[in-house]
Amino acid sequence: MKPVAPGHVCSHGAVNRTGTVGLLRPLRAFSACVTLLACVAGCSAVNPHYNPAKPHHTPQGFKNNYVDTVTKGFSELLRWQLERREQGLPRSAAQATPRQQPDLAAIKAYPASTGVLSKRAAPPHITWIGHASMLVQAGGLNTLVDPIFSERASPVHFAGPRRAQAPGLALDDLPRIDVVLISHSHYDHLDKASVLEIARRSDAAGRPALFVVPLGLKSWFTNLGISHVAELDWWDKQVYGAVEFYLTPVQHWSARSFGDRSETLWGGYAVFAPDLHWYYSGDTGYSKDFADTARHFATRPDAGNAGGFDLALIAVGAYEPRWFMKQQHVNPMEAVQIHRDIRSRRSVGVHWGTFELTDEPLDEPPRGLQAATRATGLPAGEFTVMAIGQTLALPPRLQP
Repeated sequence: MKPVAPGHVCSHGAVNRTGTVGLLRPLRAFSACVTLLACVAGCSAVNPHYNPAKPHHTPQGFKNNYVDTVTKGFSELLRWQLERREQGLPRSAAQATPRQQPDLAAIKAYPASTGVLSKRAAPPHITWIGHASMLVQAGGLNTLVDPIFSERASPVHFAGPRRAQAPGLALDDLPRIDVVLISHSHYDHLDKASVLEIARRSDAAGRPALFVVPLGLKSWFTNLGISHVAELDWWDKQVYGAVEFYLTPVQHWSARSFGDRSETLWGGYAVFAPDLHWYYSGDTGYSKDFADTARHFATRPDAGNAGGFDLALIAVGAYEPRWFMKQQHVNPMEAVQIHRDIRSRRSVGVHWGTFELTDEPLDEPPRGLQAATRATGLPAGEFTVMAIGQTLALPPRLQP
């Protein structure tokens, strides 16, 4: 769930869209109970993937590189909920998240399912569906990032954070999907209904989508009848056609119910296609993991003189209050530091404007990002946000 102690799961079902604490409301009772128990529950299962040679592995699950845990205790959860109720948070957005019509002609025309690029292939494109969900068309593949098309980010259909904006690209308008990247198990990043429908459509088209997931999540998919799954540890690689997908370390945690905290891994993705090197942060607090990622890939023969990435999709929302969220979610200033750490030439802010998860208004992250880019002297346009539904064409990397 999205915060189990810090903000994801705990915002699901515990707080309604106007910021009122609803722990006692009948329609929210089940979700609230799951949430609160998850916040204080520990791990008890045995980690079948445990490798004592890897510092982020534990006998019960996984931990971060630079802090062991980012979750909070029950008393801290109650303090947050009481404070936000007293202060009337989150306040309503001053303006709706901007929307545009997706460029369906460009999306449908992209040469998918070949994995091979011709010299006259279409340039890479990205389309923001909303929250952290993005369609990335590069390397001859259609790749979906953390797709959620459901009305709520919640384990139940009657409670939990509801969409403030419809998806910018409807399921019916998706091209045939080749790869789905899942960053972690929280409900606003791993949506059961969405992955089932994507799998059904790709199977019906005769080419099953490949779901790339962090270590420990494969069994969740196979239990749903989805078998075309690649499970990765940090720094592991999955190759599809001409594209390489790496799971990279970030500072976060995982859970979908009480008692399973950090039993499955979490991460970001570094993706290397011939025409686009791109990065996705997933959900994360700020850490040295981003500088580590830049160093890890700096010696690639195709890195170029400057190294780094052509594009980064970096989370910029769900960060208040800082005393509760700092270790698991970056704010806009920290997002700018990630942009610099991984040496991205262009970044787009995601994970905002769709689900009301924490205390800042839905429209605050873009303002914070604009202030952070000005304060740090980034050139105009180097790190921006998109409108929901917007399709953005990107310059392709020079081919040898």
